[in-house]
Amino acid sequence: MRLFECGSLVPGCNWHTRADDDAEVVRRVVEHMRNAHGETIIRENMVTNIKARIVEEPKAA
Repeated sequence: MRLFECGSLVPGCNWHTRADDDAEVVRRVVEHMRNAHGETIIRENMVTNIKARIVEEPKAA
């Protein structure tokens, strides 16, 4: 499962999402950036920054 925590990109934001693949994570993050942070234009460097912060979710013990 892939995980993105918005606080890694926008300090102070506690929103996070997880999905089976990076493409779905990016789609959800872009939607969140538009709705929660008022980003009207998502530039290529923003997508690159999002992808760089997607991690494999640690397995629960």
